[in-house]
Amino acid sequence: MALRTAFRGRAALSGLLSCSSHGRLSLSFISQRKNSTSPKIKVDYDQTTGVAVMRMQSPPVNSLSLDFLTEVCISLEKLEMDKGCRGIIITSNQPKVFSAGLDILEMYGKSPEHCGEFWKAVQEMWLKLYGSNMVTIAAINGSSPAGGCLMSLTCDYRIMADNPRYSIGLNETQLGIVAPFWFKDTMVNTVGHRNTEMALELGLLYKPAEALKIGLVDQLVPEDQVLTAATQTMTKWLAIPEHARQITKSMMRKPTIEKLRSNREADIQNFVNFITKESIQKSLRMYMEMLKQKKA
Repeated sequence: MALRTAFRGRAALSGLLSCSSHGRLSLSFISQRKNSTSPKIKVDYDQTTGVAVMRMQSPPVNSLSLDFLTEVCISLEKLEMDKGCRGIIITSNQPKVFSAGLDILEMYGKSPEHCGEFWKAVQEMWLKLYGSNMVTIAAINGSSPAGGCLMSLTCDYRIMADNPRYSIGLNETQLGIVAPFWFKDTMVNTVGHRNTEMALELGLLYKPAEALKIGLVDQLVPEDQVLTAATQTMTKWLAIPEHARQITKSMMRKPTIEKLRSNREADIQNFVNFITKESIQKSLRMYMEMLKQKKA
């Protein structure tokens, strides 16, 4: 689905490019909606290496809101259109967190139409990342629950900060939410059926060492070396003949991608029907109240 269709009715986004020396571009995608005052995504693109670094910078925890997801998709689409861009590293500018996952405020107390539009944006983000021709590396420099974990799982390789205070996993059931089939399929493709079954039913969050053990992440490094390690790993991936790597990636991921593409509308309707149930709205309200108490 074309981006303009997926985000029909949303305000247009403008790409602002500033060029510096050494062929490095800085792209900031700023929403023109009145409630957006600063870019949520910053992309630094080095034309000499063909590698872009996407930095998530939506305080306080990079929640995947509708505006945030729109900016992610616009950024990815622009990079995919640039034939010189071969790889992207995704990381966070927010301290101690990669992404806290889906923004509950997009799901609580909202109309069915809004919930449907939001879920279509979540689908679009996954489709663009999981099906990207570029080499994608997640430089996970903080906690990454739920949707943040999903974003990491879409990447070809995951490097996480070796800090026991951080965690990663699809913990939707702990919020009273059921991870959809394509969340499940992505995790099965990564850590296998049994690990996924345990993780999803119990809503498990894994410490870095545990995540490495089951294959949820591929490498642990000291916190201050995450981006450096991602850059070094990117060099190894880009050394592989591009056509062979891209065809292999497509062969591995195409069945999972096509499964969602052929069921997008049904998946949206299932989500809307589920998330607007009174019992689910109550669970979301209780969770938000718990977060307020913790903050207090």
